[in-house]
Amino acid sequence: MTARRPGRRTGEPNTKDEILTAARKLFSESGFERTTLRQVAQDAGVDVALISHYFGNKRGLFVASIEFPSDPVAVLAPMHECRIDDLAEVGLRAVLGVWTSPAGPAVVARFRQAVASGETDLIRDLLTGVILAPIRERLHDQTDLELRLSLYASQIAGLLVTRELLTLPAVVGTDIDRLVEVVAPNLQRYLTGKI
Repeated sequence: MTARRPGRRTGEPNTKDEILTAARKLFSESGFERTTLRQVAQDAGVDVALISHYFGNKRGLFVASIEFPSDPVAVLAPMHECRIDDLAEVGLRAVLGVWTSPAGPAVVARFRQAVASGETDLIRDLLTGVILAPIRERLHDQTDLELRLSLYASQIAGLLVTRELLTLPAVVGTDIDRLVEVVAPNLQRYLTGKI
């Protein structure tokens, strides 16, 4: 058996799990914005480069640490390319697309579990640090941006609750195109209109 050199560990069989354990703890205690990859690496006893190797970046690590079954960054990628006036529609279609995809039940179950177990900080950080990020980047010079984003998020969360948790028949029975037609204009007003 070869003696291990002192210093930070390189990738070993349990390394990825240990990184995730450290990340969950730090994200829960400090939130998405205040947690750094260096802190996670230090707590896990690994080189920070391993986090990039396994998870790409902090958002990737965060998504993996909360066991979200769909990659929000990939789902919301079209929001980086669309017209500003189409942000709400494109974002809403992306979110509804996840809910109606094979990953949808797992997404809703994870949301329900997080709320029931009091992990609301993690859900808030997923929302503000990951899901709203493309909108924040596109509208960075908009006045009252954080209020706008919060109002946008409130409508998306409300739709999730009424459609997927409470299963209100009128909302569940309405197809995605119709929901987008009805809801997106109000969402767009929150993002770029008068508030």
